[in-house]
Amino acid sequence: MPKKVDHLQRRTLIADALMRVAAERGLEAVSLRHVAAEAGVSAGMVQHYFATKDEMMAFAMAVVRDRGEVRVTAAVTRLGAEPPPRLLIRTFIAALLPLDEQSGDTAKVALAFLAYAAVRPAAAAALRDDTTQLRSFVASLLPGPGADEAAGGLLALMEGLGLYLVSGQYTAEQALVVLDAHLDRLFPG
Repeated sequence: MPKKVDHLQRRTLIADALMRVAAERGLEAVSLRHVAAEAGVSAGMVQHYFATKDEMMAFAMAVVRDRGEVRVTAAVTRLGAEPPPRLLIRTFIAALLPLDEQSGDTAKVALAFLAYAAVRPAAAAALRDDTTQLRSFVASLLPGPGADEAAGGLLALMEGLGLYLVSGQYTAEQALVVLDAHLDRLFPG
């Protein structure tokens, strides 16, 4: 009887290896050969699951997005039913910020993916759709007129804080102080 293979598990193993390579050596070091070595599998196996580097990158970007959603869902669930909008936004953003080593590695890879998407329209389209949904969600929680613009500003602040965190310019505490100050302006009183 043939061995039953979990294809999603294998693809995820390869995507995890890709993310480790990218976090440690940068996205430019990602190749089928390097990813295969990191995953402990043959280059042929990587090619079986991903015909091109672009396919491998698209899957890994989806894994990063899915893991972010899991972190956010867990953090928001801990708030209980119907948390106040300010607390919901703060919790949501804090869950996405690279405030610890593990999320820092993921953020480095996500940053590399942004650069990758900058020159690949198909990858950029997927990221643009995610950003549009995120902006709409945040805008729905903000008070007053101009919520859409305020949501865009808040997401830009989140991205900037993420850059400052992964580059060591801010500590987690400093980033949260800045986030709280901005939220205080959006939710006065």
